[in-house]
Amino acid sequence: MFDSLLIANRGEIGCRVIRTCRRLDVRTIAVYSDADANARHVREADSAIRIGPAPVRDSYLDAQRILQAAIESGAQAIHPGYGFLSEKLELIDACTAAGITFIGPHRDAIARMGSKIESKRIARAAGVSCVPGYDGDDQGDERLHDEALRIGFPLLIKASAGGGGKGMKRVDSADTFAARLIAARGEALASFADDRVLLERYVERPRHVEVQLLGDRHGGLVHLFERECSIQRNYQKVIEEAPANHLSDAVRGRLFDAALQLGRAIGYDSTGTVEFVLDADRGDEPFFLEMNTRLQVEHPVTELTTGIDLVEQQIRSALGERLAFTQATITRHGWAIEARINAEVPAEDFRASFGPITGYDEPVASGLRIDSGIDAKSTVTPHYDSMLAKVIASGATRAVARERLLAGLQRLRIEGIETNQALLGAIVGNAAFDAVLTTRFLADTFVGGWRSDPDHVDERDGAAAAAWFFARAGRAASDRPLDALTGFRLTTPAGRRALSTVLVERDEVSRTIAVESFGPCRVDCHVDGTAHRFEGDRDLVTTAHRRYRAVHHDDAVELWSDGVWSRSEVTSAVSATRGDDRTGDGGDRIVADLPGVVTQVLVTTDQVVTAGMPVIVVEAMKLFHTLVAPRDGMIATIRAVVGATVDRGAVLVELTSVGD
Repeated sequence: MFDSLLIANRGEIGCRVIRTCRRLDVRTIAVYSDADANARHVREADSAIRIGPAPVRDSYLDAQRILQAAIESGAQAIHPGYGFLSEKLELIDACTAAGITFIGPHRDAIARMGSKIESKRIARAAGVSCVPGYDGDDQGDERLHDEALRIGFPLLIKASAGGGGKGMKRVDSADTFAARLIAARGEALASFADDRVLLERYVERPRHVEVQLLGDRHGGLVHLFERECSIQRNYQKVIEEAPANHLSDAVRGRLFDAALQLGRAIGYDSTGTVEFVLDADRGDEPFFLEMNTRLQVEHPVTELTTGIDLVEQQIRSALGERLAFTQATITRHGWAIEARINAEVPAEDFRASFGPITGYDEPVASGLRIDSGIDAKSTVTPHYDSMLAKVIASGATRAVARERLLAGLQRLRIEGIETNQALLGAIVGNAAFDAVLTTRFLADTFVGGWRSDPDHVDERDGAAAAAWFFARAGRAASDRPLDALTGFRLTTPAGRRALSTVLVERDEVSRTIAVESFGPCRVDCHVDGTAHRFEGDRDLVTTAHRRYRAVHHDDAVELWSDGVWSRSEVTSAVSATRGDDRTGDGGDRIVADLPGVVTQVLVTTDQVVTAGMPVIVVEAMKLFHTLVAPRDGMIATIRAVVGATVDRGAVLVELTSVGD
């Protein structure tokens, strides 16, 4: 076994690798950027080395900086995790030159599978079916247009070097093909420094099912069964499970055979995943999609159903050890489901959310596993992927795993930022989750986008008002009898309950709420004609026994309940004012609709623009958001600076009318 290992990654996967290394008695070295100086993976490793500033190109994607850190620390091996350099040849070459072991497959496997174009050619040669399309060397506009007409619409344009949905565009007609091609190439070039694309027939109701492979450096290769990853957003996985539900044994066998054929064709010798798209409208006919020559985010569901630690197997394969089991000795038991916790606001078009974590607690329960990269000392920044943690539940049946997952999503407490936990609960708790899953699940189940239950929104606003009221009553406590009063009676006849009126503002929406006091620890909050009763003080309890954990900051109230955190500004209606600064922009300003980093300024001062014209590009958690001109006009002032971090609502550009 290695004495020491450097983890060339961060966050959740960094902590995950540390956990296995600790069990194997391997010393771990973390690397970190300036933005991650106090990150959880840094604090949990045995030692840590700074590798540069926050931007990934200057830190986590810099193979030479990581290699130098490994040399300085005396690391014998480097584990790349997933993302970043996990499938980049630069790191492998650097390790080879320095005599450091790269924990992953041999270089040729990564090189051959790293191109979607090349991987499809290899798959076809190995007898594995691929989605009909075009993956030729001729990348000319005319050739691609002709091939698109041959394939027919709708179709997908995919970046050859892509992943995570970047450089992927759906095209519904020949009229829009040229524009979508330009967009796909631009995104691919920016993300992967490679603008080559391929075209595929668009499968209307696809299932996304993948097979886990595990090989050694002596020719041993086995599969560890399949996972279903069909529930996705923008081609990024949201929920994963093993085994796949509603999958026939015949199709399952075809998937296993195809994955092993491809693995043998490239001499695969580590952990890896072969991904397939199944056409739900054609009897789950399987087509090869791509191969990921690394550990997958969703690997825990395979670990929990097979009992095999995939990180350990990666390390043992890199050491040159033979597999300790054969295909016949590998068994699968029960069911496991994983949900990805992201720092985002689903109800607001998945707006990014970041800032300091002010409270954190992981639930402990039978059949529940939390893989996390954060804790109460963490700060979530806009520089990296939005995934914070994973909640994984297992049980003898799918129903048991599902119930445990729902409970885990409600009990995992993350305060200080907003997450997608409520959406994940709505997905897993929906009746459609029992049907055949496809990548259209979110669009078909939550038509028009997911929104919080209006009753829960009203109750949460009422809870904010109640918490504010209790805090004010508590501050007035003293030995004087008059200070014990819970409300003013200046305008209320004696004998009636005291009333207070407050303004609650959350997510830029204000509402007036009447708080009716029944004593020091019980109130009714009247929200849009409905009374919501709360009892308690710091921890509020509703009549339905829902609990709200409340934290006060002057006139701000932070609430956490059932996996949902929120912050509201609460003020007395008597003292509240409405200044002119609350008025809208009137189309004269372009503001950041989410916090992030400015990556492109596409206009110049005095430039004439038209409505809808791209003006600014903001990156938040590896996703690019283009802000457009709200009307025709001329650029008067540009406040945005490339590389600057901006808050939500920050004014980036000001417009004026032409001729002003």
